[in-house]
Parts: sequence; C-alpha cells; structure tokens
Amino acid sequence: MSIKVLVIIPAYNEAGNIERVVGNLEKNYPQLDYVVINDGSRDDTAEICRKNSFHLIDQPVNLGLSGTFQTGIKYAYSHGYDAAVQFDGDGQHRPEYIEQMAEEIEKGADIVIGSRFVNEEKPKSLRMFGSNIIQTLIRLTSGRNIKDPTSGMRMYSRRVMRILAFNMNMGPEPDTVAYLARCGAKVKEIQVIMDERIAGESYLNLSASARYMMVMSVSILLIGAFRPKIKLQEGSV
Repeated sequence: MSIKVLVIIPAYNEAGNIERVVGNLEKNYPQLDYVVINDGSRDDTAEICRKNSFHLIDQPVNLGLSGTFQTGIKYAYSHGYDAAVQFDGDGQHRPEYIEQMAEEIEKGADIVIGSRFVNEEKPKSLRMFGSNIIQTLIRLTSGRNIKDPTSGMRMYSRRVMRILAFNMNMGPEPDTVAYLARCGAKVKEIQVIMDERIAGESYLNLSASARYMMVMSVSILLIGAFRPKIKLQEGSV
C-alpha cells in the first residue's frame, strides 16, 4: 500500500467494543494510521481511549454520525492523507480489507465500498428489501449499480474528501454516494465479510430502519437527483 490512509472510527457509547477494535488495529495492523472520534459518549468510551493512549478526538457534545464523520474527514484532509476509510467502532468491520480498498483508490476509484454482496446474494429480509429499493434508486439517478449501498465501510479518495470536508449535507450515507456518483465520482465495490456486533446495541431497530430507508429514498430520488452537481478536482489522490 503506497498511499497514506487514515482509518476514521466514529464512536458513540462504544465502551464495550472500542478497546478490542482499536487494540486489534494497533497490534495486527500497525502500518495503518487511525483516529477515534468520540461523539460525546455518555459512557466510558473516551476514558478507555485515554487510558490506552489511543489517538482520540473527543467531541464534548453529541453531533451525530454526520458531524462526527466530517470531523474525521477534515482531520484526514488537513493532515495530507490520500484516502480515508470509515470504520465502525462496534467491531463489525474487518481491517484486513483496508489494503485492498486502498489498492482500488490507487487504480483511480474515488469511493470504495466494502460490500457484502459482490459475490454473495442478499438474504430475503425486510432490511434487505429496503437495501434493494435504495440500490434501484441509485441506479435510476446515477446509472451506477451499487450492490451494498447501506454498507458503512467506505473509503474515499482525496478529491472526494475535499468535498465531504467542506460542504454541508454530506453525511456518510447512500444518498451522498449517489450524489457523488452523479458528479462523476468513480465507485468500486470489493467483497467483504462483516461481523456481528458483540457489545452494545445498534440504533437501527425496526422502526428506525424503516425511517432510514424512507429518508434515504426521498433524499436520493427527490433531492439528490436535482441537486446542482459539484466539480471534482482532477486526479484521485
């Protein structure tokens, strides 16, 4: 891996996971730079990071995933990284795929998605039904067939980082990927395996998942499709 990559780890109430997740990175992937962005957690997430001398940005208030993600992207961009990868603090993402994602950035990709469904079929479930809807809407509005649009493991090139860092309404969500694809960003997926969360609870219960799918659908179809395109700088890194 010849490019400089930052692993951005947003963390909100991840006291049960963060030591294991970051400890694995430090022990087994010391070549990777990382930063934990604590999003005003109400538990001991920040204290655990400080106790272990983890690289930490400690937000005093909860900004939500979008604000926390943008903090990490701004840090990566201002410190000269060629790419940044969003990496969940709950232990679901596996760091062994980061080098392969970086290789796709080196080849010219702007967004690389760690996808569960490049070579595997989606299970038949209500959540995957929503994923299929989002996949269809992205294809209709951008012409790109993204098989796992809701995957949270995404790597961004430097020219996309510039847009994410300095523009509003650029959260780490499928509607942003759809919009950037419309603007000319090159999107690539690689096959990954994701693990189940060990500790804590996901905020996406059934009702929250339904709301999420509805918001994403409206954003992709009715907002992003008519949003003025933003110019991408030449070059991917």
